[in-house]
Amino acid sequence: MPALYLSHGAPPLVDDARWVAQLAAWARNLPRPRAILVVSAHWESAPLTIGATATGTPLTYDFGGFPQHYYEVTYRSPGAPDLARQVAALMPDTEPVAEQPARGLDHGAYVPLTVMYPDADIPVLQVSMPTLDPEALLRLGQRLRPLRDEGVLIIGSGFTTHGLPFLTDPRPDAKAPGWSKEFDAWAGERFAAGDLDALIDFRAKAPGMPYAHPTIEHFAPLFVTLGAADDPEQIPQQVIDGYWMGLSKRSIQVA
Repeated sequence: MPALYLSHGAPPLVDDARWVAQLAAWARNLPRPRAILVVSAHWESAPLTIGATATGTPLTYDFGGFPQHYYEVTYRSPGAPDLARQVAALMPDTEPVAEQPARGLDHGAYVPLTVMYPDADIPVLQVSMPTLDPEALLRLGQRLRPLRDEGVLIIGSGFTTHGLPFLTDPRPDAKAPGWSKEFDAWAGERFAAGDLDALIDFRAKAPGMPYAHPTIEHFAPLFVTLGAADDPEQIPQQVIDGYWMGLSKRSIQVA
C-alpha cells in the first residue's frame, strides 16, 4: 500500500463538489486497504496513544459553530484491534504506548474517509501524534512502515496551509492570501525535488511563515507519511492541489 498525506478539510468538505470528486477519484485509484491507520492534526497526545478499537465507537466532533447536521454524521467503520496490537508491537520498548478506548475518530480522520470509503466497511484505527518534532515523526513513520506490506493504508491528515486566524474571506472559493500561495508553491517545489531536509526545516525556510502555520500541527502529519515511505527522500506523487477558503489543499502519495 502507498502512504498518503492529505489536506482533510473542515466538516463542510463534503459540500465541496470538486474536492469530493478529487478525493473519491484518489481512493478509486488506490489498492483496496485491509485496514486504515490515521494520524490526524487534531490529536496530539504523548506517549503514542491508540484510539478506540471497537466497531461503532461514537465519533469525536472536535469543532464548534457549525450547523447541527455536521454533528449528526456517523461513520461506523469496523474496529481494528489486531492493527492496534501490531502498532504497539512496532514501538520500541523504551517508548510506552497508551490506550484511550473511548476516543472515536476525529474530523481529521472521518471527514475524508466518508468521501474516500463511504461504505465504512474497512477497519480504521487512529493513533495520536506524540510530538510535533518532524524528525521524531519521521522515525514514527519508519516504525509503521512494515504495516504497508500487510495492506494497511497509512494516512497523515493535516492541511498544507492552515493560517485560520489570518483569513478574511470565509467563502470556499476565496482568493488565496499571498502567504498561502507562497508556502504552497514552496511545498510543491520541495516535494518535486525530494528535498526532505528543507521540509523538515520548514519553519525557518518556507516563505509565508508563520502565517501559513501559526501552529504547526497541520503540517506535522506529513512527516509520519514521509517516514513510512520506502525512501523518505523520494519524489512523491502530488495528487491534489488548489485552495479551499484560501488554504492549500495540496496532498501527496508516496510508495
